[in-house]
Amino acid sequence: MKKILMTLAVLLCLPASLFAASYSPDNGYTLIKNPVRTSNPDKIEVVEIFWYGCPHCFSLEPVTQGWSKNIADDVDFKFMPAVFGRSWKAHAKAYYVSELLGLQEKTHGAIFNAIHLDKRRLNSEDKLAEFFTQYGVSEANFKKQFNSFAVNSRLSQADAKIRAYGARGVPGLIVNGKYLVTAQSAGGNNQIYSVVDFLIEQERQAMKK
Repeated sequence: MKKILMTLAVLLCLPASLFAASYSPDNGYTLIKNPVRTSNPDKIEVVEIFWYGCPHCFSLEPVTQGWSKNIADDVDFKFMPAVFGRSWKAHAKAYYVSELLGLQEKTHGAIFNAIHLDKRRLNSEDKLAEFFTQYGVSEANFKKQFNSFAVNSRLSQADAKIRAYGARGVPGLIVNGKYLVTAQSAGGNNQIYSVVDFLIEQERQAMKK
């Protein structure tokens, strides 16, 4: 019994890093062939590529929200809607409208819930404009923003970055423009952020050198 207690005591004194999961390009993530420049080189950027109509993105959303509440100050987290199909474009534009109007925190989860829980077909400009009225946005103002240069510009920039990342599906997490993490590479949605945290720490140590 004393030997068991001594062993446990020794284990408790060892650095937590020794027990941390270890990943590699063949186990957990994919290296992006040509790293993409991040928005702020002083921070570690984490980008979630998503589509509101994706059931896997919907199931990842509560995991993402839980993780994002505890990110460190040196991490810059953001969402990036993908357009891998014609029907995805309206959802992507709606996301950028919510950003421009300062409503992203209120509408992001709500759009997921409306589509996947309430089974609402928010797949057109008119239906999305109607949805946004519950947040105090008139249909006319929504459509003005929806078709604005600012929204179309952000959409084009996101599309160019997603292509540069080499992402081919959603959801996907990009860490510092260098690594792509998916449910498939990580071994499931619940493991995605374990890999992301591993890569964040890896980048954090590299920035200190």
